[in-house]
Amino acid sequence: QATLCLPRPFDYSQKNAVLVPVAAVGVGGMLLYWLRSGRKIETIDVGDGWWGAGERPPKGKEDTSIRPFKIETSDKEIEDLHQRLDRFRFTPPVEGAAFHYGFNSSYLRKVVAYWRNQFDWRKQVEVLNKYPHFHTTIEGIDIHFIHVKPSYVPHGQAVRPLLMVHGWPGSFYEFYKIIPLLTEPAKHGLNEGDVVFEVICPSIPGYGFSEAPHQKEFDSIATARIFHKLMNRLGFKEYYLQGGDWGSRITTNMAQMLPQSVKGLHLNVVFITIDSLGKVIGTMLGAYVPWLVGYSREDARRLYPFIQKNIFDVLRETGYLHIQATKPDTAGCGLNDSPVGLAAYIMEKFSTWTDKSFLHKDDGGLESKYSLDELLTNVMIYWVTSSIVSSMRYYKENLSKDTGIHSRVGVYVPTGIAAFPQDIVHIPRVWAKDVYKNIITYTYMPRGGHFAAFEEPKLLAQDIMQFVRKVERL
Repeated sequence: QATLCLPRPFDYSQKNAVLVPVAAVGVGGMLLYWLRSGRKIETIDVGDGWWGAGERPPKGKEDTSIRPFKIETSDKEIEDLHQRLDRFRFTPPVEGAAFHYGFNSSYLRKVVAYWRNQFDWRKQVEVLNKYPHFHTTIEGIDIHFIHVKPSYVPHGQAVRPLLMVHGWPGSFYEFYKIIPLLTEPAKHGLNEGDVVFEVICPSIPGYGFSEAPHQKEFDSIATARIFHKLMNRLGFKEYYLQGGDWGSRITTNMAQMLPQSVKGLHLNVVFITIDSLGKVIGTMLGAYVPWLVGYSREDARRLYPFIQKNIFDVLRETGYLHIQATKPDTAGCGLNDSPVGLAAYIMEKFSTWTDKSFLHKDDGGLESKYSLDELLTNVMIYWVTSSIVSSMRYYKENLSKDTGIHSRVGVYVPTGIAAFPQDIVHIPRVWAKDVYKNIITYTYMPRGGHFAAFEEPKLLAQDIMQFVRKVERL
């Protein structure tokens, strides 16, 4: 193609000689900005995986059916449990130990007596089966989930799909009290029915009734991909996500992986590391001038004294994490063999992670927030499925490699954060914004700890609804 060249006028001024390059730079800058703003945001690669035993079947030969599933028990299973409980070897606690040494063994004696003589596993199996359970095979392993739809939907009412993901040492059962509030809110006085959900709660692979991966390196990114595949298999193109503990990491990865599929992300736990000089200086200044570094008064109240709350308390509560991130199969061996050991190991977390002051109580404050039936049902899900070892391996797979990708890739989907005051650590909004770029709601919850859905279902349900209303209005 020929280019027409015109002779430059003789009186081409010096003024124009300056203006033209400036204009070119300006136009170029605008063009660059336009190209950058229109550029696709960075995402985590979806990838693919195979976690089954043996080789992957040829494409098209994989079983993609969704199969109804029912939890069952037997006389043999219950007899075996009772025999093991009868052989419990008691170790007397030191005087005045409360929960400072871990699960108080005198109180454990009472728990075991209740478990052996009053707890009715058959009845709890009926409770667990009150919601529809399913299995489907994804990437070679059977994924268990419950899928609860509203019993009645007014004409013209949109039902929003919500995937809720648990953590460790919890299970899908944590959501049993919040599900009716989300699927039938009007019945429970939560709203006029303007926000109604159908709720999908999967079990993380290796937890409960989801098959454990047979291959190494199954992490939260692999889980995120599998849960996207699950939602697609159920026919959903767009959906809301909610998570705490590992569920927070998994749902965050889902939003980083396929943001176009995630309408909104709601979290009751946020993981952010203090890995920058700015944050370190901020924490030092925040004790004296919190407003200067973006902390609210409530942030300051929850963060300080910083060393006590964010170092000493965290070290005390995370010994398990180091074991599980390095040699999970060794510690898991004893827990998988002893129901009493398993109960002590799991239930102790429901004490101090619910309220740090429960450390000083002889019964760990456990029955002030939960019933023994609820706590033991969660333990039984681990016991009858022999899943404690595979659940502990999840720490090794996630923490023994570079975890930087989780904070390097931003989350741009609308995000809601419910900050519960008794959780292990507090993350101010100003820190959360480093990763979560589009925070729509950030709520300082009035009470509650780490297991929000299990402990404060109504508070959490209200916050999820408030968040979704805002997102739908955007």
